[in-house]
Amino acid sequence: MIKLKKVIIQSLIQAVKNHITIFLFLVFVSGSTAQEQTVGLLSYNQDQAFDGYTLFFPRNQSTVFLIDNCGEIVHQWDDEDIYVPNNAVYLLANGNLVKCKKNFNGFTGVEGSGFFVEIRSWENELLWSYKSNSPEERIHHDIEILPNGNILMIAWEFRSKDEAIANGRLEETITSGELFPDYIFEINPSTNEKVWEWHVWDHLIQDVDSTKLNFGIVSEHPELVDINYVENVGANDWDWLHMNAIDYHAGLDQIMLCVPYFNEIWIIDHSTSTSEAFGHTGGNAGMGGDLLYRMGNPQSYKNGTEDDQILFFPHDTHWANEFLPADHPDYNKILVFNNRVEQNVSSMEIFENPWDVMESNYPTINGLFQPTFFENSITHPTPSSFYSAGLSSVQVLPNGNILGCSGGQGYLMELNPENEIVWEYKVPIKNGARVPQGVEIAYWENLTFRAFKYPKDFSAFDGKDLSQKGFIELNPNTTYCDSLTFTKEIVNDIEVNVFPNPASAELNITWSDREVKSIKIFNAIGREVLDVLPATNSETIDTSDFVKGVYVLIINNSKQQLFVVQ
Repeated sequence: MIKLKKVIIQSLIQAVKNHITIFLFLVFVSGSTAQEQTVGLLSYNQDQAFDGYTLFFPRNQSTVFLIDNCGEIVHQWDDEDIYVPNNAVYLLANGNLVKCKKNFNGFTGVEGSGFFVEIRSWENELLWSYKSNSPEERIHHDIEILPNGNILMIAWEFRSKDEAIANGRLEETITSGELFPDYIFEINPSTNEKVWEWHVWDHLIQDVDSTKLNFGIVSEHPELVDINYVENVGANDWDWLHMNAIDYHAGLDQIMLCVPYFNEIWIIDHSTSTSEAFGHTGGNAGMGGDLLYRMGNPQSYKNGTEDDQILFFPHDTHWANEFLPADHPDYNKILVFNNRVEQNVSSMEIFENPWDVMESNYPTINGLFQPTFFENSITHPTPSSFYSAGLSSVQVLPNGNILGCSGGQGYLMELNPENEIVWEYKVPIKNGARVPQGVEIAYWENLTFRAFKYPKDFSAFDGKDLSQKGFIELNPNTTYCDSLTFTKEIVNDIEVNVFPNPASAELNITWSDREVKSIKIFNAIGREVLDVLPATNSETIDTSDFVKGVYVLIINNSKQQLFVVQ
C-alpha cells in the first residue's frame, strides 16, 4: 500500500500544483460497516464523543454492564437468572454499585415495581440489601443516594376503596377496588431505619363533594394534588401516579419527582421534619410537605388547557449537576426526557432552574409555573428515529454533549452541541437473551430503563481493571471500532475531519476552511471517480458503489500553495 500511495501522489502533484491540496488516503472495504452493524456499537466519532464508560441494566436479564466507547465490556455485575432489573442502577464514588432488582416471578404489580435495593462491591460482593414488596407497600422504579449515604426510595402504599372515597375520590375511577398513591421515604442503610417520610396522601384536594375530606378550589391550590385527576382509568388504575424518577439537590435541600401519569415534574422540600412534611408549614420554604413546584401540565391543577401541556409521560427528571463544573453552561438546569411529545417522536428538554433565591420560592406567572414552553427541544437529527413510549433518560456530559437513551428501542446516542450524532449503541439483548451481530431487534424487545456515562477519571475507577473483556453481542465484529478511525489532518490552519476511514457505504468530511472549491476522489490508477462542489463546510459522500481498494481524497481551495499529507 505504501508504494501505491507514492505512485498516486507523483501522478497527481502536477494536476493540483496551483492549489492548496490535502491528500487523505482512504480504504474502501467490504464487510461490516456502520450500516451493517445492527447491534452494539453503531457509530463513533472518536474526536467528539465524550471519553467515558457507560453503565446500563437492560430489562429481562440479570447483569449490569459497564462498556467503553467501542462497545466492549470493561466490567459487569452478574446475578442469578431469577432476578431482573427494578430499573435504577448507580455507581458510587468508592466503586460500589447500588441497584434495584426484583424476583422475576414475584408479586410485582406493574413494570417498574420492585423487591430489593442492594449495594454491591466492585467485585460483586453483597454489602447491603433492603426488601419492600408486599400487598401493602412496595418500592418501585428509582432511588436517590444522598450525600450522607442515606437512600431515598419511591414506594406505593395501599389505600382501600372506602378510604379513597372518604378523601374525595370519585368511586367510578377506582375500578380495581383499591388505590396505591406514592410516598417517599429515606432510609439509613446502617440501621435500616426510615428517618424521613413524605406522603402525597397528606397533600390532597378535591372539588367534587363538599361533604368529603380535602374539599376546596383546585385551581387556587397548585401546591396540593387533585385526587380526581386521573389519566389512567382501567385495569391498572390503582397505580395513580406511577412516579418513575427521584433526584436530590443538596444546595436547595429539595427533592424532584417525575410523575408521568400527571405529565408533570414535582419538587418538594426535604428540609422538613417528617411531622412538618405531613402538614403545610415548616421547612426552608415554609410550606411543609406541599408541592413547591410543578410543571408540564397545568390541567392537573385546573389552570390550563391541553394547549398548555408541554410534558408527555416524562422520565428521568433531574438537576444537571453531576460531574459538571459550576461554570458549565447547563450546570444546575433541569433535565427531563419527554417521551410522547409527538407521535413517534421523543425529545430531551433542558431548561433553567426557576427557583427564586431571593424569594425562596418557585414563582408563577398568571397562575402557571414556568416554563410554559421549551426553547430548545433536543432530539435525533431524524426525529422519528428516536422514540420511546416509556423508560428512557437524558444526560448532559462535561464536554457539552448530550447522552440520550431511548428505552423502548434500547438505543443510546450521543449528540454534540450542533445536534450531530457522535456515538451510537444498540443494546444487543433481545427479550433477555444476547444476540449475534446482524440480528435485527424490534421496538420494545431490548428495553433499557436508562444509560449513564461516567468520566474516566471518576474515583470509582481508581485502581480498577478496566481492560476490554469482550462484547455483549454474540459473534461480534471485533475490528469494527478500529474501522471507525476518525482521520484528522491540520494543514496550514485548515482542519479536515474524515470518518469512517476505512469507509464503505458512507464517507463524512468536515473542514474549517469555508473556501473549499472542490472535493475529488481518485482511484488507484489515478482516475477521477468523484468531483463535488460543496456548498458548506461539510459533505457526506455515498460510497456504497465504490470498488474495494485504496483511494485518494483531495480537497482544494484557491490558494497558491501545495501540501501533501500522508
